[in-house]
Amino acid sequence: MFEPVIAPSASLLGLLQRGRGDGQLHALAADRDEAIAALEECVTSDPRSDWQVENRSLYYARVYMDLEAPLGGIERHLNCPDDFTDPDDNRTGLALSVLGHLAGYGRRDALLLLRQYAATGTNWAWALDELALRDDDAALLALAPAVLRRFPADPQGEAELRAAIRGAYEPRPWRLWAAQHPRIAAAGEQSPFDLWQRQFQRPAVTPGWSVADVLAWADQCEPEPGAVERRAAAAARCLAAVARPEDRELLHAAARDGAEGPRRAALRHLADQDDPALPALIEAAAAAADERVVAAALDTVGRMRGSQALPAARRWADPATGGTDSALGEAAMLLLADIGEACDAPAVVTGLRRWLQVHGVRGAGLAALVDGAGRLAAAGAVPTLRHIYGEAASSDLRGRAAQALALTDPYFACGPAVECLWDCEEATRELAARHVVTTGDARVLERLRRLAADPAEEAEVHAAVRGRLTARDR
Repeated sequence: MFEPVIAPSASLLGLLQRGRGDGQLHALAADRDEAIAALEECVTSDPRSDWQVENRSLYYARVYMDLEAPLGGIERHLNCPDDFTDPDDNRTGLALSVLGHLAGYGRRDALLLLRQYAATGTNWAWALDELALRDDDAALLALAPAVLRRFPADPQGEAELRAAIRGAYEPRPWRLWAAQHPRIAAAGEQSPFDLWQRQFQRPAVTPGWSVADVLAWADQCEPEPGAVERRAAAAARCLAAVARPEDRELLHAAARDGAEGPRRAALRHLADQDDPALPALIEAAAAAADERVVAAALDTVGRMRGSQALPAARRWADPATGGTDSALGEAAMLLLADIGEACDAPAVVTGLRRWLQVHGVRGAGLAALVDGAGRLAAAGAVPTLRHIYGEAASSDLRGRAAQALALTDPYFACGPAVECLWDCEEATRELAARHVVTTGDARVLERLRRLAADPAEEAEVHAAVRGRLTARDR
């Protein structure tokens, strides 16, 4: 994923980009023009590094509603010339999702803009999915001719039409159109058979029924990103079915000296079997000059769950051996965070601080360390977790930090939990609703009531909020 440019956390733009609750509160207190400019910057230049695990659309729609902001910035973004030269859905997806929520809140200008873009824009399918949830039948039926014109009446156009029907998240418009347009009805009937035919046309390349054959098969894969890892994972599953005790030496040899694919498969299989030789094999692979072999070793560490996992991880992560400064030590620390025991809490806190010193508030491993600090109730991690909560550009990581603080910080309920009621992530809002202190801050009860009455809010948040509002000891 790309790395967006994120403003400092103390600025209004930085707060809004992160989706923090304070961003919505500060936007209401700031100069309206400044707040709208910052909001448009977020919506038209998606600040998320991974849109699949981070939510922003409902959060930004609520800020638009609070500010009564116009949609001129979104309209210019959708209709600019880049829309014809950059077909990437990520360029306009966030803006279209925000418009969808605004249409759900009754903003007719948002509904009209979605209709116009569905008829003329490059990312029309996303706009159509938003309309499918919120528009009436007559308006959807009026869009059919514009959509059909996108697909020429030739074999390629018909194939693209079937693919569009098959890929739609919301089938409602296509079902409405099928009743009036025979071409769409025929494409809809043929679409499932396309998928069936592709499944039967795939080349059936399978390994032989022996360890040697499976390891050889693991080394025969397409030269494309991730192909070796996928083939090695499949080979490891095959090894579980065909490996016998007498094959142990062959598996050890592959894990020690094999090519990348067989070595990955053998290491993964030995990890699943909790083989006594696995720690030594991992150490040898982690010390290799080939970065691909090192990556295989580190991946294997994360899969360890047997009786040797914790002793080996503690040895590799021991600062006395210098392990924390190595890639193997870092992987071992992540394993301790995942499956460690209460006695490992100080080591996980040390690993969390070390990660921030080396990598900053970023990286996939940081989430595992944050989760581990919460799981182990590591009170010593509270200052670090607060820092991560405030600085994390990822709202998913911030939500994990909030969850860990709820388990470790005695002041969470009257501090961060209040801000979390306005957070962009529904899981974080739900967490706040279950923990926040409802006395002493007039904003809390008012916010809980607004969340309970908001039809766009998630069901889990509604349940948590209403539970607090009706509880006797709230």
